[in-house]
Amino acid sequence: MITKSIPSLITIGNLFLGIAAIMLVFHGNPELAALMVIFAMLLDGVDGRIARALDAQSDFGKELDSLSDVISFGVAPAFIMYVAAFQDVNPAAAWIITAIFPICGALRLARFNTASGSPGYFVGLPIPAAGVVVATLALFYEDIPVIVLMITTLALSFLMVSNIKYPNFKKVGIPRQAVWIVPLIVAVTVALGLLFPDHLPKIVFIPLVLYALYGLKKNVDRRIAKKKRARARQAEESTQSEHTA
Repeated sequence: MITKSIPSLITIGNLFLGIAAIMLVFHGNPELAALMVIFAMLLDGVDGRIARALDAQSDFGKELDSLSDVISFGVAPAFIMYVAAFQDVNPAAAWIITAIFPICGALRLARFNTASGSPGYFVGLPIPAAGVVVATLALFYEDIPVIVLMITTLALSFLMVSNIKYPNFKKVGIPRQAVWIVPLIVAVTVALGLLFPDHLPKIVFIPLVLYALYGLKKNVDRRIAKKKRARARQAEESTQSEHTA
């Protein structure tokens, strides 16, 4: 029974870190708040794998995971960005953008939970990736114009509810006999974060931005390829009709 509860306990840890991030940013520590969101992403990345390895998957765990994700990767990053960068801009614009991000995250999770089948890819940018990008991007608020931060937050919100396909790495499983490695990985990551609190968030920021841009690029490539195929078909049909005439 205790073994079956391990995935849910990990998910609760994710939720706890999201709440901690919100409290930290309001106490003037956005760097540590961003670290909490990164650690939450790490837990979110392993809870499902451990559930499958322990044969402990359940509808309860799925719903708990989504509710935790809304807090840790929707509400917490939005507040980090708001407190760090949006305090001196038009209040209406700041509030609307801050609210839009977790709303789009919740919509994306609702769509994910009600989607049938397992196509092997995500439709829309996953909320953990979007959330960590926003949380870590906020740390650059002194170097990046606030309008760029606002536009980027809106763009990430759109990507979450878009139909753009992103690679799904969650299907990469953990063998039951290797479950013990997970606490080690978590411990090492936490240690690195605590030793280098100013550097880890900015290091994590880069691959996640590339992931977000990768899906966008692949979507553009697919559209271009589709148009090329359509033009080729039209040219072929035109040639055939000329031969028939």
